[in-house]
Amino acid sequence: MTTQPSESTPAAPATSAAPAAPDGEQSALPLKPALEAVLMVVDEPATEAHLAKVLGRSPREVADALRELADEYTVQRRGFELRLVAGGWRFYSRAEYAPAVEAFVLDGQQARLTQAALETLAVVAYRQPVSRSRVSAVRGVNCDGVMRTLLQRGLVEEAGTEPETGAILYRTTNYFLERMGLRGLDELPELAPFLPEAEAIEAETQEGVPSFDPDAPDTDEDDKTEL
Repeated sequence: MTTQPSESTPAAPATSAAPAAPDGEQSALPLKPALEAVLMVVDEPATEAHLAKVLGRSPREVADALRELADEYTVQRRGFELRLVAGGWRFYSRAEYAPAVEAFVLDGQQARLTQAALETLAVVAYRQPVSRSRVSAVRGVNCDGVMRTLLQRGLVEEAGTEPETGAILYRTTNYFLERMGLRGLDELPELAPFLPEAEAIEAETQEGVPSFDPDAPDTDEDDKTEL
């Protein structure tokens, strides 16, 4: 299980000792318990289409059953919930029980991103695809160290190059959506108008360096507040 103090966190996978059902036999299983069993072992959100294929049911049946399960867990105020995130379904611990999860997994230690990392991630999320130099220009500080951290955590990824300069572009990942509890980028709060327009920082952002080495050690020029 991973933790997310400000959001609900994925439930820990569990495995069953029972043998797998032969092909076709899974369609005879009760649908809701079968969905629960499968969702307990997924390591990323499972789509309705994939679940329907695995269980030999129609997508409509699976979609209805998933929503019924989610409603049942909410009504019962269970310690976990079933949520549609990043295009698929997955169990998460309920947000109000995050302190109990943190105490168990982290023994009271917090594993949050720094303020600098959150600011950088916000710029990438709202301006993607965006180059490293443009992120630095928006923040007014060198972002190499924190970009490296976000890459290593799987929150951002490379997304091609800028035609004019050859600079590497970055975007957020599906893991970012999952951690933020979003179905898609269109669910981001309307904050983009408050960020500088690209033209306003164009002069400061021309670069020809293709990328940086994610494994390279941090330098003294990196933002010291970011690591």
